[in-house]
Amino acid sequence: MQLEAIKKSLVEALSRLGIDEYEIYYNSKAETSVDTLNGEINAFSSGERGGICLRVLADGKMGYAATELMSEEEMESLARRALESALITEKLDTVGFFRGSPEYTPVAAAAAAPTATELREGALRLASLTYSAGERVGEGTATSAFNYSFTVRLLNSHGLDLEYTAAVSAAYAEAVVETENEKISDYSVKMLTPDRESALQAIASEAVSRAERKLGAKIPPSGRYDLVIDASAMRQLLSTFSSSFSAKAALEGMSRLGGRVGEKIAADCITLTDDPRREGSPMHIPFDAEGVATARRALIERGVLRTLLHNRETAKRMNTDSTANASKASYSSPIGVRPYSLAIEPSETSREELFATAEGGIYITEVKGLHAGANPVTGDFSLESEGFIIRDGKAAEPVKSFTVAGNFFTLLSEISAVASDLDIGVPTGSVGFGSPSVLVRNMSVAGE
Repeated sequence: MQLEAIKKSLVEALSRLGIDEYEIYYNSKAETSVDTLNGEINAFSSGERGGICLRVLADGKMGYAATELMSEEEMESLARRALESALITEKLDTVGFFRGSPEYTPVAAAAAAPTATELREGALRLASLTYSAGERVGEGTATSAFNYSFTVRLLNSHGLDLEYTAAVSAAYAEAVVETENEKISDYSVKMLTPDRESALQAIASEAVSRAERKLGAKIPPSGRYDLVIDASAMRQLLSTFSSSFSAKAALEGMSRLGGRVGEKIAADCITLTDDPRREGSPMHIPFDAEGVATARRALIERGVLRTLLHNRETAKRMNTDSTANASKASYSSPIGVRPYSLAIEPSETSREELFATAEGGIYITEVKGLHAGANPVTGDFSLESEGFIIRDGKAAEPVKSFTVAGNFFTLLSEISAVASDLDIGVPTGSVGFGSPSVLVRNMSVAGE
């Protein structure tokens, strides 16, 4: 059934049940990926799935039901299940369904997705470029080219009818380099630009360069060092602790930032924004999962916490306005909270200028074990790291297997400078993260 026919069947079924307040949330996602290993295709996947979540209000309570089956009979059952969900719920709803924002900023149409053939050619071409980028690239080298897109449509009984489509096309290379004594790998993943050949060349070159530079790495002596944390590593840290900026997490006691809006929580050089239309990100989202129009928000401004991320319910509970960050992990999920493109804003200072002020320090390019070695609730982390000694204003000899431990919120307060090299990562689903490189003085490192 087409969505218009689905809506008609649902509305008729709801009317027969005496329900006149409802919301229909539709999400369809398509994914295609092609992987290579040792220069040959070793995996291909392609699929599309979607579904509907129906929410209804009955006796002042909210009911949910979801389905992937698109038939007239299923719409009748869906309406009945949603009503039953509302009737057995004890909690009264406090926000109802959204009537619409005064204005919605249009977003650019999603670029046409590469075909499966184009992805296959891209993955094989990337493999060829990766092997050609260094004489020591060897067995185990892998590449991938992938695309995913999703369409969201939101309709409700107040006349709201919104829709958008977003898409990501990207490629990945993991280069394995070998010497007589070592076998090292590293990777690069980037979004594919209209100039696909240049993008593939950049991915291959970066993956091989990153791997080759790690050859001969030694464990540094334990001590206190000035650290320059690379943009990609800092972006991963931000991603790991991003749930702390959720008002839902704060209300559940799962964030240290609850009740701290208006307080200084970071260094003056830190401004953290969530931007649903960030330049450099392919994910441009015009409205959230409740239909509220999205906009750029400053969460931290010059070190001061200005807001947490809200949906309509958390905003009501905290007596503030929604930040339009209502989310659904899937079409069938309840309403949650998440960012769109969360990033530390860059300065005009180059990374090399940070190196110049951190002579003898360590440039951290990789942090490992973020799932096991970091606690998003407390902010504590203890992470195995890799990088380079900073010498003569440059990244010099490689170092490995040292541990950096601390607390993310303390780290935000101790950053003394941010660079201009903002790195926007490939989004996971509709969520992306970004950061420039940052300088932290006199931090403890556990090595030899």
